[in-house]
Amino acid sequence: MIELFKHIIHLDFEWLFSNYNTAVYFILFLVIFIETGLVIMPFLPGDSLLFTAGLFAKLGYLNMSYLLILLFVAAVLGDNVNYWVGRKIGLKVFHLKFRGKVLVKQEYLDKTHAFFEKHGPKTIIMARFVPIVRTFAPFVAGVAEMDYKKFFSFDVLGGVIWIGSLTFAGYFLGEIPWIRANIEKVALGIIFISILPIIFEFLKAKFSKDKQ
Repeated sequence: MIELFKHIIHLDFEWLFSNYNTAVYFILFLVIFIETGLVIMPFLPGDSLLFTAGLFAKLGYLNMSYLLILLFVAAVLGDNVNYWVGRKIGLKVFHLKFRGKVLVKQEYLDKTHAFFEKHGPKTIIMARFVPIVRTFAPFVAGVAEMDYKKFFSFDVLGGVIWIGSLTFAGYFLGEIPWIRANIEKVALGIIFISILPIIFEFLKAKFSKDKQ
């Protein structure tokens, strides 16, 4: 299991295909579901995973139609589980500990809550493209008891945009030889672009404090 997790983090699709064949679909489904559905695992490679999956679909390793449907279902199902955990259990989750350490850091919740307050319901869509925030946004929506019909509609739309845009980007850009030969560099680039909003918010907050 640790070996599998290591190769998922490093987006080693060739290893996954050689060891799991068609079960890779199930693995990708689980990764997206876990990243969006469990607040204790916000560090899985969601954006870069989608891009790389699209690229390998272009290379013929995966069926694009199956991929899009499965990943969309995983994303929406994960968010909805997260929402109801937040709504039913709420802040009790933040008191859970493992080996003396809390499973969920309060700062993650605070950061997501601030993002939510600033952007409103559209956060459900925007958060899809921000690592860590996308994991906590549905949880915060549940804690805040956001109207479920509104949450669900924004969540479905966000899921379509997130899964579709990044997977198709990998599919079409996969035709470029340099990208095929530098998948790891491309993945790192996507991760960097994904965390830019967090960096901007951090710098903005830091400069605001310095001016006070």
